[in-house]
Amino acid sequence: MKRPTIDMKPDNAMVENSRQNLRQLLGGFPRSHATLLKRTERAELPQTRVEELTLELSSGRLVRAFLTGPNREWRNLPAVLYCHAHGNRYAVGADELILGRPALLPVPYGQALAEQGMIALCMDMPCFGLRSDQLENELSKRLLYRGQTLFGQMLAELGGALDFLLDLDGVDPNRIGVFGFSMGASHAFWLAALEVKIRACVHACAFADLATLVDSKAHDLHGIYMTVPGLLQHFSTGEIAGLIAPRPQLMCAGALDPLTPDAALRIAQETVETAYAKSAAAHTFSSFISFETGHVETPEMRQAVLDFLRKWL
Repeated sequence: MKRPTIDMKPDNAMVENSRQNLRQLLGGFPRSHATLLKRTERAELPQTRVEELTLELSSGRLVRAFLTGPNREWRNLPAVLYCHAHGNRYAVGADELILGRPALLPVPYGQALAEQGMIALCMDMPCFGLRSDQLENELSKRLLYRGQTLFGQMLAELGGALDFLLDLDGVDPNRIGVFGFSMGASHAFWLAALEVKIRACVHACAFADLATLVDSKAHDLHGIYMTVPGLLQHFSTGEIAGLIAPRPQLMCAGALDPLTPDAALRIAQETVETAYAKSAAAHTFSSFISFETGHVETPEMRQAVLDFLRKWL
């Protein structure tokens, strides 16, 4: 299938300045690098190649990742950086890609994306999976005292995972997208806002105007990992997601989701739509709202995600 073209005008100085300001608010983390130490094939999913990776980050920390794709030779394939969720299930991390989680449909995304001819990579975030020896509250507070943020560390590490995927044999570096659900959704649109090499972004069940959440106290439903001091003095949720324009972006939500109440969702969506209109790219932003469900993936939502990635990657 021929991919639609995107008018990728060079970002102006104001957009680049916004990205730099966002990085500083996150704690100014240096970009992390991920070096492959071990690669083991596993038989986990039907008709899907599954590999467990051990990566060494710039910090020296060894982390687990999973890599999936079609069960055939990989040559110039599109790829998705998959950002796992939170859900207060700290034992679950990168293995969400191959095992899923209760809020998602039974077929895990590693298999679903492989069936679409796509490679996917998911890495344990700090405090999750094999890194759950670190506690979210303790690590968040330690970093905040030092003028840094756990969210910033997570995004810096995901940037390293993106570089790893860009250089991976079999991947077309011009066709890399990012996807996440819940915490992974926040990771996805923030990362795409910061990383111009991401061609398309999909996020599900986490998009809401943060100031509106704070006013209603709904922000307390999020983990402390997401605390970025001073953020609301400089950016709104919609303005961050607007930095992705004109690159394609799909926002998915459940109308009954307490993390995306109607007022907060509408404000964020209107703001990002304005940014896309200013970039003459209104056609590359789309949304899918499930009006009868909450913080869960529906079959229709899954189809919208796969259709979007197939179209733009």
